[in-house]
Amino acid sequence: MFRVTETPMKMKNIALGVTGSIAAHKAVDIASNLTKLGHQVSVILTPDAQKFITPLPFKTLSRQPVLTDLYDEEEGWKPSHIRAADEADLLLIAPATANTIAKLAHGLADDALSCIALSLNPNVPILLAPAMNGKMWLHPATQENVQKLVKRGVVFIGPEEGLLACGYEGIGRLWNIQGILDKALELLSNDH
Repeated sequence: MFRVTETPMKMKNIALGVTGSIAAHKAVDIASNLTKLGHQVSVILTPDAQKFITPLPFKTLSRQPVLTDLYDEEEGWKPSHIRAADEADLLLIAPATANTIAKLAHGLADDALSCIALSLNPNVPILLAPAMNGKMWLHPATQENVQKLVKRGVVFIGPEEGLLACGYEGIGRLWNIQGILDKALELLSNDH
C-alpha cells in the first residue's frame, strides 16, 4: 500500500476529473494529497460538479488552474482540454457519476472532462471511483456501461456500501480516499 508519508515517486501529471456528486468535496483531499506527494494535479470540474464545489479549493491546493469549461483557454494555441490529455499520466475521476460513466462508455464528448477522456493516449490509465445512489449503480444500464469500460481497460475502485446521502443504506458511496490514492499510485507506478 502507498501512503502519503512515503517518499514520492517521480513527479507525474494527474488529470483529476470531478463530477456532480455530493462526494465532490472529497476530491479536494485527493488533489491535496497527490500534490503533497509531488505530483502535478490538473483538476477538471464538470458543470454539475460546480453545483457542489467551487474551483477555489482545488486551485489553491493543487497550485494549478482549474478547467471548468470546454472552451476555457489559457495562453498558447493548443486547446486546454487537448493539452491536459497530452500531459496526463493518469486520468482519475473521483467521484464518477452514472452520467459520466455513460458518457465515457458511449464516447460522448460534450464537456471538458469527456473530451479529455477521448483525447488521451491509449496507454494512459483511467481510474474511476463511482459515487451515486445504489439503485443507479445497480441499474442494468450502468452495469453494462461499467462492463464496456472494463473491457477497454478502465479500472474501477468502489463504490462502497454504507449510508448514502440520499438517505438509503447500500452500495454507492465513494471509496475511501486512502484507497483511491493507493490505487492511483499503483497505476502510476506500472509501466504503461
